[in-house]
Amino acid sequence: MQLLESVLKVKEYELLRLNFSETGCFGLGINKFCFNVWYDPSTDIYSMDFYVVLERAGYRVAHRRRCKSRVGIQHRVTKEDAMKWFQVK
Repeated sequence: MQLLESVLKVKEYELLRLNFSETGCFGLGINKFCFNVWYDPSTDIYSMDFYVVLERAGYRVAHRRRCKSRVGIQHRVTKEDAMKWFQVK
């Protein structure tokens, strides 16, 4: 959360609707001029992309090894849910 907080500070806590996907995830990118605190010329990092995946509790049933099941449509995170979470947090 601290890393995400510092990255969003660079973006002035504003994201476009295009940054959010239909599955409730969002991503953003920053260039080297924005994060001069972390920039080290010897590492040759010119930009960074961040992608946040939001899931509700219980989403594990789709990924577990034993007794896999499907996640219901009401339990999935939507684009509007992700934008609301972003505004609150």
